[in-house]
Amino acid sequence: MTLDVAIVDYGMGNLRSVYNAFRHIAPEQSVAITSDAQAVHDARRVVVPGQSAMPDTMAALNASGLREAVVEAARKKPFLGICLGLQMLFDESEEGPTPCLGLFAGDVVRFRPERMIDASGARLKVPHMGWSPVRQQGPHPMWADIPDNTRFYFAHSYYPVPRDESLVTGSVAYPSVAEPFTCAIGRDTLFAVQFHPEKSSTAGLRLLSNFVSWKL
Repeated sequence: MTLDVAIVDYGMGNLRSVYNAFRHIAPEQSVAITSDAQAVHDARRVVVPGQSAMPDTMAALNASGLREAVVEAARKKPFLGICLGLQMLFDESEEGPTPCLGLFAGDVVRFRPERMIDASGARLKVPHMGWSPVRQQGPHPMWADIPDNTRFYFAHSYYPVPRDESLVTGSVAYPSVAEPFTCAIGRDTLFAVQFHPEKSSTAGLRLLSNFVSWKL
């Protein structure tokens, strides 16, 4: 059976909560967690979550036999990357350092301690955990019915720095006195986010629903 939504299981990521969120918003769709490269290849839409350290993530992806299926999906069909599923799309992560998939030019960097100061002078924590407002960088089908500056849930210490600014579809100011960091990118059939839509209440479910109904 050809899946409507394949959630890629390469040994990392918060798969069950992502699956449950999709089942909630699209009960009529065929959704499955899969480690089968052919199922990913055949699926109509592909989701790649990630939650761990980048060295472990890339080692697990490479060992799983799913790397090429993920790369193909990112280039050719509706694709949603979540957390490390966003970061792995770039050239290299400082964590390790670790070579990533290299689909987009840019690096994944750690929050700099000297910049983790808020407007009152208080020290901010790394990892960045909790709810932050996302500034949308212009219209996109994935932002449909989601107001600008809606808060989403984050849990990360690293973030991507794309060399091509036209990729950026969303950003967050953390700390509020620093330059905003990229938290969402989009290009053709691909959309990827640093936050966790499956943990972001109504707004996160709306984004997942937009993915399922995204007309290309």
